[in-house]
Amino acid sequence: MMNDGMLSQDEIDALLNNVDNDEEEHVSEPPSIEDYLSSLEQDALGEIGNISFGSSATTLSTLLNQKVDITTPTISVIDKEALENEFPHPHVGVEVKYTEGFSGVNLFVLKQNDASIIADLMLGGEGQASENELTEIHLSAVQEAMNQMMGTAATSMSTVFSKRVDISPPAITLLDVKKDEGNKYIPDDNILIKVSFQLKIGNLIDSNIMQLLPVSFAKSLVDELLNPSDQGGSSTTEEDHEDMTMKQETPQASSQSSMGQQQSAYSSDPTPKQVGGQPQQPNAHVQTAEFSSFEELNLPATEKRNLDMLLDIPLKVTVELGRTQRTVKDILELSSGSIVELDKLAGEPVDIHVNNKLIAKGEVVVIDENFGVRVTDIVSQSDRLKKLR
Repeated sequence: MMNDGMLSQDEIDALLNNVDNDEEEHVSEPPSIEDYLSSLEQDALGEIGNISFGSSATTLSTLLNQKVDITTPTISVIDKEALENEFPHPHVGVEVKYTEGFSGVNLFVLKQNDASIIADLMLGGEGQASENELTEIHLSAVQEAMNQMMGTAATSMSTVFSKRVDISPPAITLLDVKKDEGNKYIPDDNILIKVSFQLKIGNLIDSNIMQLLPVSFAKSLVDELLNPSDQGGSSTTEEDHEDMTMKQETPQASSQSSMGQQQSAYSSDPTPKQVGGQPQQPNAHVQTAEFSSFEELNLPATEKRNLDMLLDIPLKVTVELGRTQRTVKDILELSSGSIVELDKLAGEPVDIHVNNKLIAKGEVVVIDENFGVRVTDIVSQSDRLKKLR
């Protein structure tokens, strides 16, 4: 009876069964990395990341003018449905596609605050995190930093895999999994391999940067590293090895044959002969080497006419006062009256270029109301020819 407010035993059992079912539905074991990659494959993938991103740290350090450390990565696996819990707050995603050497795509994810600090350093700041959302300029700066890093990583991978590896320019986006913003850059696979690096930039950043890539792409990287003989162009077949061996043995065989002929000649002729050193040849005529001069050209009439036609071709002559490098921030702050300091001292010779090739040096003079340059030093003729090629 329900009038006394008590529940029957059947209702209590039904409620307990529902609770148990709910717990079974909500409590699910996360995927294990061992189900997709063996321990050897995990070590190999970590070594690939360690080599490629170890060199990227040097590139990033040069760009940011800060000490950059990227630690050995940790390998794990994540369900795509769990990305919302993995990235509860907005992050910055950078998609990198391989265009040569490999066929695959991966996504780098870094915290929005870390991206803001990197952008500020790229723009010439001191590494101040922006309190507002990242602007297009900030995203472009982070994109350029990742472009340089991934270019260096691709070069390192080319060395590791002994083949050319190239990437497309990275695409950057604000990644907000909860609001379904930027999710199109996440690989389509339900299970993803997560490679996590600890990133340290001076005293400004001590955080993690994550790489998400499909299991198939991760296994292809590992297979090519562990089984290089399976690659079509990088392995050496037995026939190639035999050809190389024959080529190495051929000079030795010919040398032995030549020595045998000389020995037979010596044995047949009792006349003493010189062995080693400079052979004594009577009546030998020795001449010094002669080189053609560029000043005296004995050309046929037709070629001379062609040369005369070339002499009438106009060339662009420029005089370079000096050069300098400035950050994007400094360029944006230029205004009327701004002074740009160059890398040359006052009174130092200026460079004279012809078609952007240095051919001479000189000093600035004033002719009437125009500037001019007096040539003080000309690059040697051979150096000029090399520069004009």
